[in-house]
Amino acid sequence: MANEEIADMLGSVDLFKGVPPKVLKRIAGAGRLVDFAPGFEVTTDGSTGVAFHLIVEGSAEVEVGGQPRASLAARQGFGEISLLDGLPRSATVRAGAAGMKTFALTSWEFLPILDENPSIARGLLKVLCARIRSIDAATQASD
Repeated sequence: MANEEIADMLGSVDLFKGVPPKVLKRIAGAGRLVDFAPGFEVTTDGSTGVAFHLIVEGSAEVEVGGQPRASLAARQGFGEISLLDGLPRSATVRAGAAGMKTFALTSWEFLPILDENPSIARGLLKVLCARIRSIDAATQASD
């Protein structure tokens, strides 16, 4: 898969919306494609994590605290929080029944690009703020 295709896919993910095409191509060149067998545990809730994964082919299942939370498909990503802060994962993600291919981007590949292009941080902050608001709303609804 060409860097331009990966850059196009990255541009469709909330985390990278609004990032200039030139920077998206640079990000696409920094990561790598990884294949996962069906059911493979890509991330584990509570374990250390340093990579963002963009699903290129296949699907994934997400669990939090052992409870199913979501299904992810091509052009969806996971691991963005750990990409930025390097703290433990907040969910377990397993490759779907047909396996999965992801574009994997580690923090040591991404953070220098962010340092050189600080304007992209605004988009990252918006996405993370939206997630916080969503969690707050869900918490208040369950009280």
